[in-house]
Amino acid sequence: MDLVQVHTNFEIGRRIVEQEQKGKGRAAYGKEVVKALAGRLQDEFGSGFSERNLAYMRTFYLLYRERKPILQSAPAESLTLVKPREETSHFTLSWTHYVFLLGIRNSDERSFYEIEAARQDWTVRELKRQFNSSLYERLALSRDKDGIRRLAKEGQTVAKPEDLLKEPLVLEFLGLGEEARFSESDLETAIISRIERFLLELGKGFLFESRQRRFTFDDEHYYVDLVFYNRLLRCYVLVDLKLGKLAHQDLGQMQMYVNYFDREVKISGENPTVGIILCKQKNSALVRITLPVDANIHAREYRLYLPSKEELQRKLLQWASEQELGDA
Repeated sequence: MDLVQVHTNFEIGRRIVEQEQKGKGRAAYGKEVVKALAGRLQDEFGSGFSERNLAYMRTFYLLYRERKPILQSAPAESLTLVKPREETSHFTLSWTHYVFLLGIRNSDERSFYEIEAARQDWTVRELKRQFNSSLYERLALSRDKDGIRRLAKEGQTVAKPEDLLKEPLVLEFLGLGEEARFSESDLETAIISRIERFLLELGKGFLFESRQRRFTFDDEHYYVDLVFYNRLLRCYVLVDLKLGKLAHQDLGQMQMYVNYFDREVKISGENPTVGIILCKQKNSALVRITLPVDANIHAREYRLYLPSKEELQRKLLQWASEQELGDA
């Protein structure tokens, strides 16, 4: 990754802004600065310094100027920079990554995607996929206000089971249409055939162990749809698939599965088992009244298509308003 390009573009953006300020705030003067500089730089360095690209550099500086990268002091007409050392660089991604990030208006959301793209080594294509699937909103909907603030400062950290959860999980890669007729077994088979994509959607630290894991109790056989292990939390994660609306017996069944794994499967040093019920429609009130407050069982909706960011942003705003009313 060429951080020199990122730092160079940051410095050009700084100089554009400083030249605009000399124009005493006149918008037309700012456009003339960009146009004139584009002509001069394209003659000397090529098409990479078009008016559009210079506009990106200007915006890049305005959004990231608190980073203060280490640069050589040089006169305004010079573009000579010192090559930044990797360990002292304040930037972590390629210029192409940052061009995409510039289009994210919410500063907290932009910070989250920058942290995760660097930490997970996302390509620009994967960054766009995570953004288009509204990863930030789906994680935020599963957190309290402090948790949302931590997303912007730290990215997705996994310290407790709730940190793994998204709302909803998006399974568009299964190729199952919303109107198609399929069974829970079909859904399970589709997930297994695309297990790598499913693990990426689940999140960090998941390892797949088995499907239809059987255990016997009082001479009756029971089957857990999908069994995972999370190496970050050091615990089993059980997933049960439901096609329709969540029912109280689904919660009771998962509680039995979790109890069995805690008492018969997990070993010393491992943490309590987590149960996740994936359903088309959950009922939060039913979950609250059925399960103890400290239950390690969670219901989450899944979608077979990518929801619009607008839809999830509306949900997040509604959720935030409800939180404010609850605190009042």
